[in-house]
Amino acid sequence: MITSFSKMDKSSRVWIYQSNRKLIDFELKEIEESLCFFLNNWTAHGSGLQTSYQIKYNRFIIIALNESDTLATGCSIDKCVHFVQELEVKYDINLLDKMNISFKQGEYISYKSINDFKRLVKNKSVSKKTIVFNNLVLDISDFLKNWETPAEKSWHSRFFNG
Repeated sequence: MITSFSKMDKSSRVWIYQSNRKLIDFELKEIEESLCFFLNNWTAHGSGLQTSYQIKYNRFIIIALNESDTLATGCSIDKCVHFVQELEVKYDINLLDKMNISFKQGEYISYKSINDFKRLVKNKSVSKKTIVFNNLVLDISDFLKNWETPAEKSWHSRFFNG
C-alpha cells in the first residue's frame, strides 16, 4: 500500500537509487507507473507493506518502507533490487552503482566517479561547502536532515582530509 511520503512515519527505512543521468519526462511517467504497481504489490511473507516513494531532481528514486507493522525480509528486499535492476535495463540507466557521487553545482546536479570527485577536491572545484547527496541515509528522518548536506557534514568529508 502506497502512502504519501509526508505521511510516512519518520522512522521508515529508505533506499535511494541515483541515476547516472537525468531522466526525461516520458521515462519519469513510466517509472512512476512501474513504481506504483511494484509498491502496491510488494509483500513480505504475503503481508502487504506500507510504502512510499519520491523522485527528486529527475534523478533520484527514493523508496520508503514503514517497518513498524511488517519488517522487510531478505526476499522482499531482493524483489525490490530486482525491480530496480529491471528499470536499469529498460531505461539504460545505472541506479545501483554506489561508487559514484552526485552533488550540486549551482542548480545543476553533477554525477561523478569517486576518483573524479577526488580530483575535483584536489583542484578546488568542489569544497567542503559543496552540497552533496548522502545516499546512505537510513530513514525518512535522516533523509530530511542529512540527504542534501555540505560535503563536510557527510561521509564525503574524508576526501578533504589530505
